[in-house]
Amino acid sequence: METWIHNLKTKTPQEGFELAITLAQKGVEYTQPSADIRKKLRPKYSKNANSLISVSQVVAIHFQTVAAANNYWNTKMK
Repeated sequence: METWIHNLKTKTPQEGFELAITLAQKGVEYTQPSADIRKKLRPKYSKNANSLISVSQVVAIHFQTVAAANNYWNTKMK
């Protein structure tokens, strides 16, 4: 795979959250590289509350990592 992430630094918490979503999406791509299989599975998990909660948890964990890498954006908040 090509290198697509060079830094976890973002200008704002919003950008950090969007990066967390991208990290979660890329994790799925790495785990299941077949776009056809991902498309076939999506209708099932997109309607499953437990699957959606799990996705939210993964994004939240990635957001914690990005926030820590950005020193929780403290320098901009002061």
